Amino acid sequence: MRTAMRRGVAFGALAGVAALATACASTTAPGDAQTDAPATDVTAEETSAEGRVAVSYENGIAVLDGTTLEVVAEFDSEEFTRLNPWGDGQHVAVTTSEGFQILDTATPELTDLVFPATTAGHVVIHEDRTVLFDDGTGTTTILDTHALQDADGTLPEGETYVADAAHHGVSIVLSDGTLLTTVGDDTGRTGAVVLHAHDDHWDEAASNDQCPGIHGEGTAADEAVVFGCENGALLFHHGEFEKLTAPDEYGRMGNAFVSETSPIVVGDYKNDPDAEGYLLEAVTLIDTEEHTLEVVELPEDVRYTFRDVARGPDDLAYILSSNGSIHVLDPATGDLVDEYPVIDAWEGPVEWQDAHPAIKVNGDIAYVTEPAANAVHAVDLTTGETVASVELDHVPNELAVAIGH
Repeated sequence: MRTAMRRGVAFGALAGVAALATACASTTAPGDAQTDAPATDVTAEETSAEGRVAVSYENGIAVLDGTTLEVVAEFDSEEFTRLNPWGDGQHVAVTTSEGFQILDTATPELTDLVFPATTAGHVVIHEDRTVLFDDGTGTTTILDTHALQDADGTLPEGETYVADAAHHGVSIVLSDGTLLTTVGDDTGRTGAVVLHAHDDHWDEAASNDQCPGIHGEGTAADEAVVFGCENGALLFHHGEFEKLTAPDEYGRMGNAFVSETSPIVVGDYKNDPDAEGYLLEAVTLIDTEEHTLEVVELPEDVRYTFRDVARGPDDLAYILSSNGSIHVLDPATGDLVDEYPVIDAWEGPVEWQDAHPAIKVNGDIAYVTEPAANAVHAVDLTTGETVASVELDHVPNELAVAIGH
């Protein structure tokens, strides 16, 4: 393992952490993979420049120093795992065959704490709650985001909701306790429902069944929630659902990349259900204030997958393209406003689980994987400069950021 860091470059203030592609289970059907996304809502007051980065590889996980990228520890794990930030600045949820296993990046330790799940899927963080979804049972588990810090070696208790049928789903809890969760079964996914906790049951407040293939979730400014559909997107705002229709008959948005301080959601976009490969050539811009959906075609040299978009400084979107550059997109205009060369050009994966470049952003810093070089890089998004790099002993795959307090 080799590390290199350019001294004298200050990391910027960590404001507006990018929503990561919400994570999907390892058994998710091709094309449903996310990530992602991730949806992590962490404010500048809750973060510091000290923290760690988790990187998965075949049969293992490495914990890196968030500043130097030096390897702090490595742990044996399963052949393929997914990594999801827990939201407390310390822990990462590792999706395994047993469920959501907890990685403590501060100790560091791959703990024996596992939230059981038959098919561990999405992890969503919002308003001090971390919400787990088990695709195999349709069970949503709602936990205090900081509960693990006081767990003392035991699993904290949470609140649960079990859907009428198991499906590849996602749930989020809003600031007032409202639960939004997807609806589906083994034949497909159709929409979402709004639930309120009441004694020993949940009361339904609203629902929408016009979102075929519903997938992914992101929360923008003013707690506007967007889900992706195979023909557009589903918006939930001020207690009501609204379907936003794509310009194409098949216009799939499966992943939402958001900022809590921007009303505009950036989504991925695919308009050919039979297209081969996982490289995408357009993005969706959803204005949650104006209730509009626009598709923006990207230049021919800008192609990406579900792992390659993040939000960062000034609420801009950062696209890690297959030409090796981070392209900066202004969601307000749909224009590409800058380009930062970072890694060598790369080809899209054959299967979505295959290791291919990924980007995760925290504050001003983007963490970028380069599987072809066994490398991880830290890029200052205010300057485009690569401020640290590490060469691992393994091919990096998934990536998650845990920023310390």
